[in-house]
Amino acid sequence: MKTNPTNPSTRRAFLKNTGQIAAVSALSGVALPHVHAAGSDQLRLALIGCGGRGTGAVANAFTCTGPPKLVAMVDVFEDKMRRCYDALNRNFKEQVDVPPERKFIGFDGYKNAMDLLKPGDVAILTTPLAFRGIMFEYAIKKGLNVFMEKPVIADGPSARRMLKLYDEANKKNLKVGVGLMVRHCRGRQELKKRIEDGEIGDIIYMRAYRLGGRAAAAKANNGKMNELMFQIRRFHSFLWSSGGLFSDYNIHQIDECSWMKGSWPVKARGMGGRHFREDYVDQNFDVYAVEYTFPDGTKMTFNGRHQTGCHDEFASYAHGTKGSAIISTAAHTPGKVKTFKGHHVKRDDLIWAHPQPELNPYDLEWEDLIEAIRHDQPYNEVKRGVEASLVTSMGRFAAHTGQEVTFDEMLNHDHEFAPGVADFTMDGPAPLQADANGRYPVPEPGVKKNREY
Repeated sequence: MKTNPTNPSTRRAFLKNTGQIAAVSALSGVALPHVHAAGSDQLRLALIGCGGRGTGAVANAFTCTGPPKLVAMVDVFEDKMRRCYDALNRNFKEQVDVPPERKFIGFDGYKNAMDLLKPGDVAILTTPLAFRGIMFEYAIKKGLNVFMEKPVIADGPSARRMLKLYDEANKKNLKVGVGLMVRHCRGRQELKKRIEDGEIGDIIYMRAYRLGGRAAAAKANNGKMNELMFQIRRFHSFLWSSGGLFSDYNIHQIDECSWMKGSWPVKARGMGGRHFREDYVDQNFDVYAVEYTFPDGTKMTFNGRHQTGCHDEFASYAHGTKGSAIISTAAHTPGKVKTFKGHHVKRDDLIWAHPQPELNPYDLEWEDLIEAIRHDQPYNEVKRGVEASLVTSMGRFAAHTGQEVTFDEMLNHDHEFAPGVADFTMDGPAPLQADANGRYPVPEPGVKKNREY
């Protein structure tokens, strides 16, 4: 395997060198009639969503053995596509073959790009999540494998549709990955096995923290940009486009804790608030505190805060009847996972620590997916991606409404954030409207009890 934690083409080094933010991708290809067996035709990529996440995704794909080639690009912002292309072409010139006629600007560009691919090629879906469903549906129609970025949904109606698409993809034997790359971390996989083998006993409590400075804050549109394009440009600031800061930032830790526990939470209650928004008009809270309950009654707490000058922490922990474990140390990678014979994180109580340095899970998820494509192995992470996104949405919904919400209630909820996304045009209206002062509706816990705004 080509992946190397010190290789400058890995995600962390590449993004540091190019100033881009990482991204995940979406693969396209079918095992029939055209199969990419090991050593056969080179896989081709179409990048749909050229922001930081998309740029990083392609860089990760290029670390794979027998690297694929990028042949098409799509975005609604020409400057993002230009920066993405320049960075990739500068660092991976042999793998980039995207002439002007294969660069598409506009909401229908994903169709043009996918039409260029043949069964077995790879389509990378790294747009804001609101577009995930319609693009996945078209990829299935074209017989393409897909790797889509997380989160994959932010509301109940979208979750239900995505689960149906999951079934359709399985019927066509498509290989589909979802960008929850921590599941591909070899250290976390070993930790999962050790927990299952009873190294820390039965898990009785889990906790996770995403505490940092201000993030995903937006000021009012100054009128220089169409309102729809403004909201897409700042997609972390709006619930319809991303699930907001809570869903986009916190899904990894909620997912990894649920994975270690071996089940999804069945209900959530939470709280949060806006304290220092000043003249920022986004829909996010400054702080979130959510308590999840698993089927056996045990709890997981998640605490999120984005306020400059406060204590910062980015970590996840599991506590068992015999000891404890670190699931994440200071970020998604390196995990530096460890187990302890007690509940104090100290050297004297250490049982096991995964050797360092670690392979990059952003590279490994691509290695695993392409391996499945080339050897026609079953591979579809969509159901798990929907469930992780739904559990994350449960916590967000609980905090935004002040109500307790169950998994089934979230799945069957009728509020859809952006039902008309398939009909968007470059000069069309946005699904969210600002008031006369340029401010958007925000959650009001206890006032709006059945909708987040």
